[in-house]
Amino acid sequence: MRALVTGGAGFIGSHLSDALVGAGHEVTVVDDLSRGRRSRVPASARFVQADVTGDLRGIFSESGVETVFHLAAQIDVRRSISDPLLDTRVNVLGTVSVLQAAAATGVRRVVFASSGGTVYGDTDVLPTPETEPLRPASQYGAAKVAAEVYGGVYSGLYGMDFVSLRYANVYGPRQDPHGEAGVVAIFSEKMLRGEVPAINGDGTQTRDYVYVADVVAANLAAIDAPAGTYNVGTGIECDVNELHRRLQAIIGVTAAATHGPAKPGEQRRSCLDPSLAASCLHWSPRLTVDEGLQATVEYFRQGQGPH
Repeated sequence: MRALVTGGAGFIGSHLSDALVGAGHEVTVVDDLSRGRRSRVPASARFVQADVTGDLRGIFSESGVETVFHLAAQIDVRRSISDPLLDTRVNVLGTVSVLQAAAATGVRRVVFASSGGTVYGDTDVLPTPETEPLRPASQYGAAKVAAEVYGGVYSGLYGMDFVSLRYANVYGPRQDPHGEAGVVAIFSEKMLRGEVPAINGDGTQTRDYVYVADVVAANLAAIDAPAGTYNVGTGIECDVNELHRRLQAIIGVTAAATHGPAKPGEQRRSCLDPSLAASCLHWSPRLTVDEGLQATVEYFRQGQGPH
């Protein structure tokens, strides 16, 4: 299969690119390197430095791409609130640009990285199934919803398969510990440096933490699965205080975290029901949170994180 990965030099995208190459697929990576790193692109993959909001038809045509994995995005919820025009340009216009190029060049399938952590908003149904109403509380979540709607429109108009994978909170090696997103990476690096992490609010806000290798496996499963929308999570809630305690135990530190003000647009609880992915994608997460945290800490302990 000829595959193209947007954002393929980034955190999740580079792991996915590695896995696609390892499975014998012909891979093209498109990334503007605003966050991604060229060194993470597999040596055998074709690399094109480009902004996904531009005209991608030439790149798609030259690659003869059959399946597109669209992971390029503005990933920070807080930045979407402070700069919604930027978030909309990258996450909505960028998706439309990818879909337009896919339609123009006969792409068979687009697999889209959506966000189960933000599209549902706060809901009383936990773990949350795909059938729940979408009530995003941030511009980031709204942009992901809009991108999913556009995917459905392009699928109906041009006959391409559209698969939306609603990720829970993804963590693991290569995650950036220096941004606003990625609490596991941020906490891990701070603790390993002997610093004290700051928890936003009271720390009782919950998330569903899913390891990056499991997310990659879901993407691979989506290559031949029925088109549709699937949650990619563990179905297990973990609050930030508990996450901090688990990392303390793994790293071997005892200093208490500090607490700062809660952030606007942040959900209180988020946990995804992965039952549909289990039945249709034949996918379920393999690593427990503790196993994933251990692997992530070891990565940062070895000094392999971005600097």
